[in-house]
Amino acid sequence: MNKHEFSGLFLSGTDTGVGKTMVTAGIAAALRDNGEDIGVWKPVQSGAMANDPDSDAYRLKQLSGVEDSCTEIAPLVFPAPLTPLLAAEAAGKSLTMDEVVDAGRLLQKRHSALLVEGAGGLAVPLTRTEMMAHLAARLRLPLLLVARAGLGTINHTLLSIWYARELGIEVAGVILNETTPEVSADESVKTNARMIEHYGQVPVWGTFPWIENTLHRQKLASLVRERIDLEGIRSCIRSQKKMGEMSR
Repeated sequence: MNKHEFSGLFLSGTDTGVGKTMVTAGIAAALRDNGEDIGVWKPVQSGAMANDPDSDAYRLKQLSGVEDSCTEIAPLVFPAPLTPLLAAEAAGKSLTMDEVVDAGRLLQKRHSALLVEGAGGLAVPLTRTEMMAHLAARLRLPLLLVARAGLGTINHTLLSIWYARELGIEVAGVILNETTPEVSADESVKTNARMIEHYGQVPVWGTFPWIENTLHRQKLASLVRERIDLEGIRSCIRSQKKMGEMSR
């Protein structure tokens, strides 16, 4: 694969259930409302079929506003609610990195840039020898980490940052997500972003609020514009696109 063949951002969580899908879809919706040709790609999905209304692929499609089908957004899907490696094996499949990357080329050619949502955190097994982080490294995309906003997030976020850098992945930014309604009373939220920026040497692009009910696309995009540094994200994506054009 040529350097910078893919353009966009790779979104990973510091853990599962930190709100990657909502953040990914919201960023895509806000950027698309601003005229950016952004696609969304879920390389491997487990635990639900692509067209299931509870699946990541379905939510990504509905909330981002892309016209791509759910099966195009999530081309490799396995029903077992397990890590991608084990979910694939439970379905009688053995994943390879080349297969995972090749499955994203349709969207890569269709869109100017992609927001690629990983599964869980960076150290989630993808193949027998590779983690989710190795996919980010293979795609040569900058990393956007989605982390919990409350107590404990400094440790989880810094460990993810350091692991990514060990693999040569550029860590572009962090978004903190209020994953529970109780987090508003957590005193650490006031200082977590500053501590992550200081020790991780990475910008925190905002804190996404707790969402009690499912939002429609317009409201989600509006929240992203209010709470997230879209200009930082846009600049990062544009620099990737420019490097991709120069390498061709």
